[in-house]
Amino acid sequence: MSQTRTAAPPAEESSLSTARNVLVVVALLWTVQLVALVAALSGIAQADVAIHFRTTEIAWFTLMTLLTGTFFLPFAVKAAALFGKKKVLLVATGLGFVGDLVAAVATDYRTLLIGRGIAGIYAATAPIAYAITRDIFPRRWVGLASGIMAGGVGLVAFGGPFLAGWLLDDYGFRGVLWFMAISTCVSFVLVALCVPESPVTGGGGRMDWIGGLLLGGGITALVYAVGEGSQWGWSSGKFLAYIVGSAIALVVFLLVQRRVAEPLFPPAMTRRRPVWTVLLATSVAAGSLNAVGVVVQLLVLMPAIPTVSDGLGWSGEHNAIVSSPISAMIIVGAVGTGWLARRVDARILLGIGAACAVVGYAIGTHLHHTAGQIIEMGLIAGLGTGMVVAIAPIMIIEVVTPEEQALANGAQTLGLGVAQIIVSQLAFVVMAQHGAILKGTQFYLDQGFTNGLWLVVGCVAFGALLVPLIPRPKRLAEAEVGQAV
Repeated sequence: MSQTRTAAPPAEESSLSTARNVLVVVALLWTVQLVALVAALSGIAQADVAIHFRTTEIAWFTLMTLLTGTFFLPFAVKAAALFGKKKVLLVATGLGFVGDLVAAVATDYRTLLIGRGIAGIYAATAPIAYAITRDIFPRRWVGLASGIMAGGVGLVAFGGPFLAGWLLDDYGFRGVLWFMAISTCVSFVLVALCVPESPVTGGGGRMDWIGGLLLGGGITALVYAVGEGSQWGWSSGKFLAYIVGSAIALVVFLLVQRRVAEPLFPPAMTRRRPVWTVLLATSVAAGSLNAVGVVVQLLVLMPAIPTVSDGLGWSGEHNAIVSSPISAMIIVGAVGTGWLARRVDARILLGIGAACAVVGYAIGTHLHHTAGQIIEMGLIAGLGTGMVVAIAPIMIIEVVTPEEQALANGAQTLGLGVAQIIVSQLAFVVMAQHGAILKGTQFYLDQGFTNGLWLVVGCVAFGALLVPLIPRPKRLAEAEVGQAV
């Protein structure tokens, strides 16, 4: 028996297996990076959307998808553990396609937001795809596939601005919305045809509906209050009521998780110090970096209007050209981190990445008025961003078992989403303190952009300060993978 297990497969079988693995990696890479690509396209298109619909609530164009994605994420990852990861991937992708279609044909801003909200369910595909990677690949493919999937964010960062620039300049924001719908449809086809079902499941059980509603409702109330706080007043009874209600819902959620038989996020997993410290540090650092696009894209794409707007007024194509060196550094940081993760303590890589991002954006707080200054800021911050986004999912593999992988990835994505939503909302609030409304559209002055960047710098720095809390984890090469169970 041992000889049968260790014998080398025939060359033809090995070649077929390699080709099949490559197809699966491509399908999962498309699925994961489409989440990042849609976020990038949304950020670049938001200025045109705000001007077209004459809205001061453009923050919700990007935040609506984050909010609904965060709300449905716990249900999706739990369903993946109970019913099969591929099945849930297909359901989430199908709903995402429906939402993209609604947004693409919307004739008013409210309908557009409804479509974006439905499309946000697609965000649940990323943690499930990472979990499938660990489940279905042999050991020698797990690190490579995870590194490629994480490093793909650099390709998105490099190609996304050029794609968005072409779509915006030639077809307007409608072209961006239709591209999202077509890409989601392609994702559905790739998963259906190329990705096998995971052999690792939760072994039965049931959905914790009460826990999910408490968690989603608490987070939704918190985010909505932060977004509307400047209009309501930070000391108003309405704002305080939402904050207190959110806190009560989240506390009750924690109590429920201790008592239900099938919790969304098992306390036995989340109470372990390696797990909760990794979740906390990566969520704050990576989530804050995901929010920086809110500031930078508005800075470079909003028009320059004396006393009203200090945007640089670049076209989509010009933005793509200027940001290409930055995107290249994200690729270098992400791919290099994926390679180093098998050799270097992940905590060191996370700390260095966060520090580089802090230095880069700190420089940009005052030097962001020319293409050269944007590139200087981005080269340093881009390297750090690539390192942080690549090491975050790898650190989860190092601290949980294959059976816990989907839930842990879900918890990390949830944390990233919450951090990104809160920092993004705060960035809009901070920038609006130094801005003006013209013809129903919110514009921002230079001090607003400066303060928005300082907000991101402070949040990423806080994430870096959390890294020493993490105990020494296993190296990626030592982690247990699904097919080894």
